[in-house]
Amino acid sequence: MRLLLFCLLLSGTSLAQQRPNIIYIMSDDHDADAISAYNKTFIQTPNIDRLAKEGTRFNNAFVGNSICGPARATLLTGQHSHKNGVVDNRKRFDSSRVSLPKLLQAAGYQTAIIGKWHLHSYPTGFDYWKILPGQGLYVNPRLIEMSGDTITQQGYATDVITDETIKWLERRDKTKPFVLLLHHKAPHRYF
Repeated sequence: MRLLLFCLLLSGTSLAQQRPNIIYIMSDDHDADAISAYNKTFIQTPNIDRLAKEGTRFNNAFVGNSICGPARATLLTGQHSHKNGVVDNRKRFDSSRVSLPKLLQAAGYQTAIIGKWHLHSYPTGFDYWKILPGQGLYVNPRLIEMSGDTITQQGYATDVITDETIKWLERRDKTKPFVLLLHHKAPHRYF
């Protein structure tokens, strides 16, 4: 029995050391027809294709609510809109709910979200966050920091959010696994 317990403990340690890092990239309002990894020829997307080849590609994924805030709340909670309370873009996300970032944080993951939040609340369950207020601006976007301060950063929103993400990846604790939600505003239409 002791040998079995010892083996279980060792296998648990081994699994803990092999926990994958998770980067979830959301490009807002981005149709799969505009990604060549899905056998589309309209446009070539070699970098997205490489991510699809080396990572996980969703071939059959569905969103429970196709508008911004409710879709984001569904992603965070794993619950349909009528269960998580965010049924339209005017509803505030209840940050006290159990969420994927909170569960991963409790499991020892570093958690971060950078980019579009659009849930009328501040993120919880994240060790780091820097978010666009509301829909955010395409040029010289304002970002809300964890301190509550809002700063304006020069440049196009996609570049700014990507640069902020790279900075976080360079500064994070390299001894821990991480989950990063990288939420771009683009290619969402200009509204």
